[in-house]
Amino acid sequence: MTTSSRAQETAPTVQGHPQRWLILGVISLAQLTVVLDNTVLNVAIPSLTSELGAATADIQWMINAYSLVQSGLLLTAGSAADRYGRKKMLATGLALFGLGSLAAGLAETTGQLIAARAGMGVGGALLLTTTLAVVMQIFAPAEHAKAIGIWSAVSALGFACGPLIGGFMLDHFWWGAIFLINLPVVALGLLAVVTLVPESKNRQGDRPDLVGAVLSTIGMAALVYAIISGPEYGWTSGRVSATAAVAVGVLALFAYWESRIPYPMLDLAFFRNQRFTGAVAGLVLITFGMGGALFLLTQHLQFVLGYGPLEAGLATAPLALTVVLLNFSGVAAKWLAGLGTPVAVLLSMVLMSAGLVVIATLTGEGYAGTLLGLLLIGVGCALGNPAMAHAIMSAIPPARAGVGAGINGTLAEFGNGLGVAVLGAVLNSRFAALVPVAAASLPAALASAEGEAERDRVIDAFSSGLERSQLVGAVAVLLGGAVAAVLLRRAEKESARGAGAGGPAGV
Repeated sequence: MTTSSRAQETAPTVQGHPQRWLILGVISLAQLTVVLDNTVLNVAIPSLTSELGAATADIQWMINAYSLVQSGLLLTAGSAADRYGRKKMLATGLALFGLGSLAAGLAETTGQLIAARAGMGVGGALLLTTTLAVVMQIFAPAEHAKAIGIWSAVSALGFACGPLIGGFMLDHFWWGAIFLINLPVVALGLLAVVTLVPESKNRQGDRPDLVGAVLSTIGMAALVYAIISGPEYGWTSGRVSATAAVAVGVLALFAYWESRIPYPMLDLAFFRNQRFTGAVAGLVLITFGMGGALFLLTQHLQFVLGYGPLEAGLATAPLALTVVLLNFSGVAAKWLAGLGTPVAVLLSMVLMSAGLVVIATLTGEGYAGTLLGLLLIGVGCALGNPAMAHAIMSAIPPARAGVGAGINGTLAEFGNGLGVAVLGAVLNSRFAALVPVAAASLPAALASAEGEAERDRVIDAFSSGLERSQLVGAVAVLLGGAVAAVLLRRAEKESARGAGAGGPAGV
């Protein structure tokens, strides 16, 4: 029995919901709060290092606790939204996100902040899945690509506003204010959701896959923990090897479980669709490069070039503002229509990879090189993000829109967290090899440096680590673009052959 035959729901009308554009604005506000907290913490790293005594591993956990919990719960959240109602889950996610923000703003230790960030991730999981699922329900299929482009641009706006808002708040208030600023946004979002957003659900929804939810969460947590712990304990240490083995074993068990039960949280049949698989490969790599690059670049701007938090936020804003401009103006949509999905995805990855190379090689020459790299990455994201999100959602039955959004969000969050972990690990390994005194972080190494020459050596070592990590990211993004383009092209050819033979055009 196929997924589509198990779950049926009335498709959107040809015209879509009469208030669909206003509703899109409302759910975009909810989406914005989630994305803001993926980047707002980057500019607060120096403040957290000094005021809470946070080491590099603590900083990575503060960032990854949020994205890791989201990536572990997104599939469950999407399934719950389909079954119990997307409006209900959207409101619940906003409420939980607001409570987590309050706890984060009042945290007094690194442990409390990490726990609060994990709590925010629970609310964020519900928000990420329901916003995209609602978009798919209220818009007619002909408008899906345009609506997803705007939804994606709002996410990019969050990446731009996160450092800016974080920098402004840190220049005027203590670090906890970067979380408390979420509270009025959450309150406004709740009011708008209750008033405007229509309820939609899969009335014949599947039973919750609780075992799958537990297995996926444990597996991803173990995987990211192994990556983060590698530089500190050694990649071949017992702790890292054991954790990696747990991750592989649990994720394999998750895949086996999902393939055997009649109500899987993740229908593995989706991966037999080359359009879906190609978009998946591209999405993971594009978020890998973007998330890891921003994490490292904001540290370089503040620690090496001496930028303040607000200056660092302004310096990184051109990347996301480029995405916003190209998507809201419709330019990216025209390019996508003209090039086709496979070529657009490949071009987007080439541009992103070139941007990372430029940042890696020209950051020492001043801000001009960094700006060029950010603009290249921004154009690549403007082309690639909507194309891959639409490819994923269009490969999944409308009644499973929540699960589809969960898959999209899981991969995006996992790619972002993996980018921070892997590129951060490359940076830390290179830095520690060049500066044995580096201990826990760059500030610690600078504090222990004796004389200007020693200080310059520490900064040069950090810059060397940054360059290597960005180049690793560039290679990964380029390879991912090639794989995604090939799979998407094959899917288009198969679809054309199926349509020509009078058969189904997809799976």
